[in-house]
Amino acid sequence: MTRMGWNMSRWKELPASLDQRVRQLVVQLRRLKDRSGLSLAALAAKTSYSSSSWERYLNGRQLPPRDAVEELARVCGADVTKMLVLHEVAAEAWTDEAAETEEGEETAGVAPGAPTAPPPAGGGARPGPRRTTTVVLAVAVVALAVALAAVLLATRPWQGDRTTAGQEHAAVGDTPAPFVFVQGRSRPCDVQRHDGDLRAGYSATRTTLMDLKSSGWEVLEAQCLLRYHGFDPGLTDGSYGERSKDAARAFQKARGLVVDGIVGPDTWKELRR
Repeated sequence: MTRMGWNMSRWKELPASLDQRVRQLVVQLRRLKDRSGLSLAALAAKTSYSSSSWERYLNGRQLPPRDAVEELARVCGADVTKMLVLHEVAAEAWTDEAAETEEGEETAGVAPGAPTAPPPAGGGARPGPRRTTTVVLAVAVVALAVALAAVLLATRPWQGDRTTAGQEHAAVGDTPAPFVFVQGRSRPCDVQRHDGDLRAGYSATRTTLMDLKSSGWEVLEAQCLLRYHGFDPGLTDGSYGERSKDAARAFQKARGLVVDGIVGPDTWKELRR
C-alpha cells in the first residue's frame, strides 16, 4: 500500500451528521496533509495551530478558522483561493446548523444546551403553532441544504485540474454557478496569466458590457483586474458601484480609451493585457 493510502486508512470516519459542505472541506484538508507527509506535530510546528486543534479540525469536530485553512494550503503548496472558497461555503453550513439547533431549543421552551423534558404520559397533545412553524422552517433549511449540495456537486469547486480556483467556483463548462451578492463580502483575487491573457478566474469574458448596478462573476473579474493594474475598485464583491466605475474611468484615461466608466470590449482588451 502506498504511503498516501496508508495515511488515508488511519483517518476516523467523519460524523454522519456532518453537513456535506463541511465534509467536502475536511476531506480536502485531509488530502493536503496526507500528500505533504506531515504528522500533526509537524503541521503544528509549521502553522499557528496546535496538533490537538488540527486533530479536531481534521476529524470534523470543529470548523477550522479561515486562517488555519489558508496556512495549511500554503504549507502544502495547494491553491489557496480554492481552499478559501470551500471554507466559505462550509462556514455558512456550520452557521446554519448552529442557528437551527438554537432555534429548535428555544421553540421547545428550554435554554440552548439544556436537557429536553420527556413528553407527558398518554401523549396525543396537538402541536401548537410555534412547533408547526419550527417544522416548516426545518424543512426549508433541509431543502436549501439539498439545493446547495446539488450546486456543489455540479460545480465541483474542489477539482482543480483544468480551471483556476475562481473559475471552478464560477462555472463548469458553459454552465455558470449562481452568483450571490453578499453585502460587505470581498472575494479573493488571484490574477494570473493564461494563454497570454490576465485572468482572475471568475470569468473569461472579453465583451460583457457593465455599468452601474451590474453584478455577477464578470463584474468580480473586472474588479480584480482593475485592482491588479493599480486602480482600486473598492470591495471585490461582484457589484459594480460608483467606486468601481471611478476606477474604470481612471483606467480608461490611463490607457487612452473613451472615459465613460462603462466596461466593454475595448476596456476588457486592455484589462486582459
